[in-house]
Amino acid sequence: MEECRVLSIQSHVVRGYVGNRAATFPLQVLGFEIDAVNSVQFSNHTVLAAVHGERTVYWRRGQLSNCVGRSRPSGELCLVCVPIRQCPECPALPTGYAHWKGQVLNSDELQELYDGLKLNDVNKYDYVLTGYMRDKSFLAMVVDIVRELKHQNPRLVYVCDPVMGDKRDGEGSMYVPEDLLPVYREKVVPVADIITPNQFEAELLSGRKIHSQEEALAAKPCESTSEARVPVVPVVWARGSGVAADVLPMLRQVMDMLHSMGPDTVVITSSDLPSPRGPDYLIALGSQRMRKPDGAVVMERIRMEMHKVDAVFVGTGDLFAAMLLAWTHKHPNDLKVACEKTVSAMHHVLQRTIKYAKGQAGEGQKPSMAQLELRMVQSKKDIENPEIVVQATVL
Repeated sequence: MEECRVLSIQSHVVRGYVGNRAATFPLQVLGFEIDAVNSVQFSNHTVLAAVHGERTVYWRRGQLSNCVGRSRPSGELCLVCVPIRQCPECPALPTGYAHWKGQVLNSDELQELYDGLKLNDVNKYDYVLTGYMRDKSFLAMVVDIVRELKHQNPRLVYVCDPVMGDKRDGEGSMYVPEDLLPVYREKVVPVADIITPNQFEAELLSGRKIHSQEEALAAKPCESTSEARVPVVPVVWARGSGVAADVLPMLRQVMDMLHSMGPDTVVITSSDLPSPRGPDYLIALGSQRMRKPDGAVVMERIRMEMHKVDAVFVGTGDLFAAMLLAWTHKHPNDLKVACEKTVSAMHHVLQRTIKYAKGQAGEGQKPSMAQLELRMVQSKKDIENPEIVVQATVL
């Protein structure tokens, strides 16, 4: 493979694998040169987890709304809404890291680093990769950099993981400031070529609430970005089918809307759609818009069902985006193959990680999040040449 250089602007941790730490090794193993700008530099990741009965809930520090414990019978707020050690119903204290230290890069410092690359005439890239960011001005600066790089290399591909929030037990919650949403909608997505939102993030970006087929067909994009808080998406069940009626076609419409905003490739990395294979499977959807030499547009849509792992991992989204970048580069017109290799490699990494973590925790003990740090180096061969264990279905 000819030299292919990636500019990756993401978080960095000293211990563990999130952000650039999760993206750099896989990309290098797969033959890419990667220049990393660390949007933050922390000692470790900032995600906590605690057990509530039979379910595990987790959140990023600083998430102070949409309490995950509000559906409990007592009606009391918990976890993110009261000090952790004062929650009377927590059978266990959080299993994440108790502390973290570090620094945050601001937009002026990002500009200074990029200026250094420009002055040395080494700001030449084939790809830009971005992930978790918390600052509006920093994100806007990233867009300026992407635009400049695309101006000097029109073939540059921008891969964006629009990290904003997620769903837990049907409840959506943002773990970044809400003023980032209009920046993603109006500036980031229009210049992106590949985006990898989860279902909640895709709904935030499209501004759609999905209640039924009729409402979704009649719905318009949210006109006021200030009102695009957290769309709630109830699932409408089809009796006896094992799938949610009307929701899959509506997610296709959401992907079409995201295509219309700019990106040619949209992969919804996870959704709360019930799988026909049962509750132990997670559904991902992909859509790629390709243009033929005669100008005709061809769409490829795929669906993947992945077996869930009963554990809380951090950095999986960063790893997914990095490997999707690599495999779409190697298979530019075959989203099915690119996603199969990406998801299969993910499967092998997670299985190796959970096996190691359970061994470290001991029989009958729940692994800590420190023990669940991704086993990346040990998975080198699976990243390079993953055995395909997850097949995609062309829709």
